[in-house]
Amino acid sequence: MQKIMLTLFVTSVLSGCSVFGVYKVDIPQGTPLTKAQASQVQVGMSFQQVRFLLGSPTVTDPLNPLRWDYIYNYIPGTYAKKAKIPAAHGQHLKVYFDGNGIVERIEGLDTIPESQPGLPASKEAILTAPPL
Repeated sequence: MQKIMLTLFVTSVLSGCSVFGVYKVDIPQGTPLTKAQASQVQVGMSFQQVRFLLGSPTVTDPLNPLRWDYIYNYIPGTYAKKAKIPAAHGQHLKVYFDGNGIVERIEGLDTIPESQPGLPASKEAILTAPPL
């Protein structure tokens, strides 16, 4: 009888994690940008203007300081998956500057979505959100 009870107890303890699942957090990595933000960057802008519009770059190469990379990946966690928020991969905006610090060219605008998963569409949605 004790062996049966011990077996049932061990089985229930070991299967408990797989039955209920494990909580997973959202993993946002990089700088989330929307197409509206990225399209504001124009050829001829300075370092400061780009940083004001997009924020600090995700990657600045010490061997090539004239290229800024804005990369974003998002892996949804437990609650985001329940809310059907999709993952985001492959978003990579590259901004190239000339020797004077002026934007020379922009690549990767086609990889940036209209809105980011897991983020409100605008700051207004945050400001007008009802209190918890």
